[in-house]
Amino acid sequence: MELQALSKFIFFTVVVIFTYACKQNDTANVTRKKADHAALCKPPSRPSAVAAASVEASDRDRNTDKMIWIPGGTFQMGSGEFADALPIHAVTVKGFYMDESEVTNAQFEKFVKATGYLTVAESPLNPADFPGVPAEQLVPGSAVFSPPNHKVSLDNPMSWWKYLPNANWKHPEGPASSIKGKENEPVVQVSYTDAEAYAKWAGKRLPTEAEWEFAARGGGKNNSIYYWGSEKKPGGKWVANIFQGSFPDNNRLEDGYKTLAPVKSFPANTFGLYDLDGNVWEWCQDFYRPDYYKNSPATNPKGPQDSNDPDEPGTVKRVQRGGSFLCSDDYCIRYKAGSRGKGEINSASNNLGFRCVKDK
Repeated sequence: MELQALSKFIFFTVVVIFTYACKQNDTANVTRKKADHAALCKPPSRPSAVAAASVEASDRDRNTDKMIWIPGGTFQMGSGEFADALPIHAVTVKGFYMDESEVTNAQFEKFVKATGYLTVAESPLNPADFPGVPAEQLVPGSAVFSPPNHKVSLDNPMSWWKYLPNANWKHPEGPASSIKGKENEPVVQVSYTDAEAYAKWAGKRLPTEAEWEFAARGGGKNNSIYYWGSEKKPGGKWVANIFQGSFPDNNRLEDGYKTLAPVKSFPANTFGLYDLDGNVWEWCQDFYRPDYYKNSPATNPKGPQDSNDPDEPGTVKRVQRGGSFLCSDDYCIRYKAGSRGKGEINSASNNLGFRCVKDK
């Protein structure tokens, strides 16, 4: 679908499918008010179309192979750089197992073959959600990063995001793309609904954001700028898959990857966990509220009872963590430690995946 057609589609639906306002500038001369506004990081969103089928938990993949035991502990959760990650507060979590890397295409394919599961991006769109839109335009698909070949205003995310019909986990960049030969890359184009279904089938669950941050920090002793430490490029090397260059048109590929990197392409943290920075955003089980930390429980917080995003009132959102290959120091710095992302529960994109946890 060309940009003109996409714009028409959005106009008729009276819905902004993509709102990716992630303009955080980390230079010292930016005011806190401006930084707080720019720090809002919203992955592409589309209305809920069809609830994914419920999947019964099976005996498959119920073991803890390729999972790491994360002992419980206390840490300082949050970040002083982001308004929705304040106040920084002490949190204690109990021990849990966590997938050592993001769920891969191969793992997700095993789930689909075993269950016949159909992801939200593959499901028919409900005409009732799109009043006035011609039926021929209601084609299943999802958001794909489609960068221009020239500089554009960072105020218009439509310059680099497109809704592509038939983009889904098997065709993450549109119908002409494939995951063949990419079995070890993280699965993408999965909504929260899809990730939760996989976790239930695998006998696991999605992490709370407190568990996710504790694990990413390597426990309670790491309060550095990045999850890996205080230097952006320790030893002069990139240690995470993010965007280097002029966003979105000129990726210098200094880390070796234009988009996704296979899991475990970069060093593990002190717990032995991979890819907690960049590569793909990861779904967490918590509902998203920007003010939740003000009243968050000190022990094993599981998030608020419901979601509230002032930018999109009434839209149900869950927390995302870790940033993606699109995080850039001149646009979005939410790969930094303690930062939060958010996403509508039936939305997907080609920079969004997940990993699971399991109780002892």
